[in-house]
Amino acid sequence: MEEIIFLVEESIEGGFTAKGLGVSIFTEADTMDELRTMVKDAVQCHFDNNKPKLIRLHMVKEEVFAA
Repeated sequence: MEEIIFLVEESIEGGFTAKGLGVSIFTEADTMDELRTMVKDAVQCHFDNNKPKLIRLHMVKEEVFAA
C-alpha cells in the first residue's frame, strides 16, 4: 500500500477525530500535533511490517448556519 487516507474532523467535545478510509483505524486527540502522532502510531500498530509509505490527512470542516 502506497498511502493511507484519514478523514479528520473537529470533535463536538473538542479536539479532533481521525477515521481511516478502507481500514478499521480510528483515533482521537486534543490537538493536531497530538493527532498526527496518534495516527502514525495507529498505522504502525495496524500494519506491523507492511505499513503505507504516506499518510494523508483529509481535513473536513462542517459549517452550519441559519438560512
